Amino acid sequence: MNILVVGSGAREHILLKTLAQSPTKSTLFCCATSIHPGILQWTTTSAVVDIRNVEAVLAQALTWKINLAIIGPEAPLEQGLADLLLQHGILVVGPQKKSAQLETSKGFTRELCKKHQIPGTPQYQFFTELSGALPFLQTLGEGNYVVKADGLMGGKGVKVAGEHLHSIEEAFQFCMELYGKGLSFVIEEKLVGQEFSLLNFCDGERLFPMPVVQDHKRAFAGDTGPNTGGMGSYSDANHGLPFLLPAEIEAAQQINESVRKALQEECQEPYRGILYGSFIATKKGVYVIEYNARFGDPEVLNLLSILDCDFVELCTSLARGSLSSDQVRFKNLATVCKYAVPVGYPDSTPTPASFCISQVQNKDQLYLGGVHEDEGKLWATGSRTVAVVGIAPTISQAEQIAEAEICRIEGPLFHREDLGTPTLIGHRISMMERIREQGLS
Repeated sequence: MNILVVGSGAREHILLKTLAQSPTKSTLFCCATSIHPGILQWTTTSAVVDIRNVEAVLAQALTWKINLAIIGPEAPLEQGLADLLLQHGILVVGPQKKSAQLETSKGFTRELCKKHQIPGTPQYQFFTELSGALPFLQTLGEGNYVVKADGLMGGKGVKVAGEHLHSIEEAFQFCMELYGKGLSFVIEEKLVGQEFSLLNFCDGERLFPMPVVQDHKRAFAGDTGPNTGGMGSYSDANHGLPFLLPAEIEAAQQINESVRKALQEECQEPYRGILYGSFIATKKGVYVIEYNARFGDPEVLNLLSILDCDFVELCTSLARGSLSSDQVRFKNLATVCKYAVPVGYPDSTPTPASFCISQVQNKDQLYLGGVHEDEGKLWATGSRTVAVVGIAPTISQAEQIAEAEICRIEGPLFHREDLGTPTLIGHRISMMERIREQGLS
């Protein structure tokens, strides 16, 4: 098969590597946004393309005689790339434009769950104008609100009370700012608990869950500092998480199942791709934070690192609507992923700086993100730069591997030293124990 991967970050790096390791030998191609050495390593041919220009991506796919396309980021999904490829007879891992609204419109997803009476929806209102926004903020009460732009905002469209918004007046000001840009927005109650990600392979009819992962958005140790695209993530050998009960994971999966059925009914098209539920366990149960319509980064680095089946076969069956449970297997190992990022990230865009990975011992578990290569040197371009993954029987052992390796990267980069450590995980376990006690009282 000729297989196309769309995108050019660490997510696409591991997608291509995992495809290349399949016993089902294929020829791999990539439509990327930059010259990326991690992607060049695994592809026969790659082209630098504006991946939001779906006609340009289609032209490359037809030139390369692509049989199967895997869409990495959300922006091409929003532009209808899956629809266009399907119209030309190319199998696709990635939902069509209507179904991709699950990620591209927070209002669509909240209204979908409300209409179909799907549990896990917080108190919210969806606004297409300013009228009613201030009274609803006042109803929720000081410190008890989140404001979310409706649409893809590059991680900058959500502001939370107590973190980004320090009064109802500030929250309403943000609403006015969004409205002034022509955007709709959602206001919803702030939820307190522990967040987790539960991704599924979806072949249009069935969901196949992956191990649960926790991402870490805050830039600095102790969950402090600004929100980022994700400083790293971890998963446990039993495919759960130490602070979650089995019933909480089951509740999240039931919500995923309900959302898939609701999407099918609303959009009248099969959802074939990655259904990614972002959840939070609270004293009142499991709630939905949001949905994504593709692999998350860094979560994909944890998940594909322990995939124990033929990824080409899996993706082909998924795209054809014929995936079976025996085609989806994961090893019973723990993983810890840590990202090294430029000093100044994410608040500023640092000047490109060179870094060196020559001292890293296991480059097989190293994935390049926002980088380019020039005359044999690697340069950090300003976003998350390079990730390493530790794999071991326990989270603690995996963390030690990841920490040792990331410290061998030389250059003006920093990382979360505490991510995946027993101390940080212990805080999460204690927090959830207190929260559950509150729920019972």
